[in-house]
Amino acid sequence: MKGAVHAEWTKLRTLPSTWWLLLAVVVLTVALGAAASGAVSTDQCPSPDECHEDTVRLSLTGVWLGQAAVGALGVLAMSGEYGTGTIQATLAAVPGRARVLAAKAAVVTGAALAAGTLAVLGSLLAGRLILPGNGFSSAPLSLAEGPTLRAAVGTVLYFGLTALLALGVAALVRDTAGAITTVLGLLYALPAVVELVGNEEWRERIREWAPASAGLAVQATKNLESLPIGPWSGLAVLAAWAGAGLLAGAVVFRLRDA
Repeated sequence: MKGAVHAEWTKLRTLPSTWWLLLAVVVLTVALGAAASGAVSTDQCPSPDECHEDTVRLSLTGVWLGQAAVGALGVLAMSGEYGTGTIQATLAAVPGRARVLAAKAAVVTGAALAAGTLAVLGSLLAGRLILPGNGFSSAPLSLAEGPTLRAAVGTVLYFGLTALLALGVAALVRDTAGAITTVLGLLYALPAVVELVGNEEWRERIREWAPASAGLAVQATKNLESLPIGPWSGLAVLAAWAGAGLLAGAVVFRLRDA
C-alpha cells in the first residue's frame, strides 16, 4: 500500500493541472470570501451589536467557488488515466484495484485538505481584516472561539469529502466531462432545483440530503435552530455521499475491464 500511495502521489504532483487546481482552490475561496465580507456593513442595523450577520459563514462564502476546483482535482485523478490510457500501466504495476482506488483517495484527500486549510485560514484572515472597517468590530474572527473553530475545521473537511465524492464519481463514470458534469450538478444544480420545489416540506428534506447544502451547514455559527440540519449532521450527510460514491466506483472499477 505504501508503494501504491507513493506512485499515486508521484503521478498527482507531476501533473501541472494539479498545482493549478490547488492554487485555484485557495485563490477562488479567499477572493470570494473577501468580496462577500466587503459587501456587508452595519449601516442598515439599529446598532452594530444588533446585527445578526453570521460573519464566520460570510467569510467562508468562497467555498462555493473553491469546491469546483476540488471536484475537478478528484475527477482528474481517476478519469485522467483513462483519457491518456495509462490506467493499463497502473493496473499492471498494482494489480489490486481496491488498493489503487484507496491510494488515489489518500493522495487526493491529502491534497484537498492541505489546500482547504490554506483557503480557510486565508478567508478568515481576510474577514478579520475587512469586517471591522464595515462596523463588525465587536466580534473579530478568532479560532479560539468554539463555533469559529468548528466552522473552520468543518469547511476543511468539506473540501476533503468533496474530493472523495468526485473521485468516486470518476471511477464510476470514467469520462472526464461526464464525471465533472455529474459532480458540479450535485454541488450546484441540486441546491438550485430546491428553490423550484413548491412544497416547503420537500424543500427542507432536499436541503437536508443534498451534499452541498447539508455539508455547508457546518459553517453556521448563529441561528442554528433555523438550519434544515445540524452542522455535524450535515457534514455526515456529505460523508455518506462520498462513501456511497466511492463504494459504487470501487464495485464498478473491480468488475469491469480497465
